[in-house]
Amino acid sequence: MKAKNCLIFGGSGQIGRNLIRKLTKNNYKVTVVTRNLHQKSYIIKTQANAGYIDIVEANIFDENKIRELFKKADICINLIGILFEKKKGNTFKNIHSIFPSILAKLCKEYNLKHFIHLSALGINEAEDSNYAKSKLDGERNIFKNFPLATVLRPSIVYSSDDNFTTNFMTILNRLPFFPLYYGGATKFSPIHCSDLTDVIYNILSKNVDSKIIECIGPETITFKQIIEKLLKSIGKKRLLIPFPLKIAEVSARFFEIMPNPILTRDQLRLLKYNNIPSGKYKTNFDVGTPSLRYFDEEIKKYSYMWRDGGQFSTDKYIHKNKLDTKPN
Repeated sequence: MKAKNCLIFGGSGQIGRNLIRKLTKNNYKVTVVTRNLHQKSYIIKTQANAGYIDIVEANIFDENKIRELFKKADICINLIGILFEKKKGNTFKNIHSIFPSILAKLCKEYNLKHFIHLSALGINEAEDSNYAKSKLDGERNIFKNFPLATVLRPSIVYSSDDNFTTNFMTILNRLPFFPLYYGGATKFSPIHCSDLTDVIYNILSKNVDSKIIECIGPETITFKQIIEKLLKSIGKKRLLIPFPLKIAEVSARFFEIMPNPILTRDQLRLLKYNNIPSGKYKTNFDVGTPSLRYFDEEIKKYSYMWRDGGQFSTDKYIHKNKLDTKPN
């Protein structure tokens, strides 16, 4: 069978790396576009065997350059997204609205078989969030230019390579308390990165025809429960303090000064809204790819890095790996 050519934008992140491994093992040839070849190529090129992966350096808004890549592609997958705005054009509008529109136009022009775009869950309700607005605009632009596209709306995506659980475990390891915004009542359906890449592969291999798919894990848990599970996994006890909204806004404004803020005012607004299935669209369970991985079980596999003593920090871990040393 002839290998299909897949063009991926955003291949150096946690989802991209997992997806490259999944696709290339199943006879897909992958071209990954990166803005900085020197910083990202060493990460990307180790994800697949030689001959199955090409890495191209390009400004994603250089339409003339990326146009050449579409001439050889059968599939386009866009995984690029940002959680906060930066300078030099890294705005929500540019990344989430304008760029996907360019890709959709090129997909239509070169008659690609698939265009899969990664959006976000819960954006319909979050009308006061610039992040959510830009994501919705991006989806509308995509369907306007390429109606056959598939948009994935995942809840929180986590793994050992994420910037979510790993950042929180670092903070919980260092601070004596942790703030709970909106009382920690916001609901999430976290999906493991491997389950999400299985969804993408299933769409490609089985030609799943669904415009919007909400991608969720097998459970619904609150933000407070997520923090409690992380604390239990790293063997720590911390005060969980509900923060009044005004204080939360002041702290978010302060964090925004940092190069990589852990919280922005826009993210604070997003936390008002549940991040669970809307009931308006199909989920990954409906299209034949149920999530198999539970939050507690998966974070245990890498949370030892934040425990005192590492993987040998408790009797549980010691006995699991201990050799039988009974005398003869």
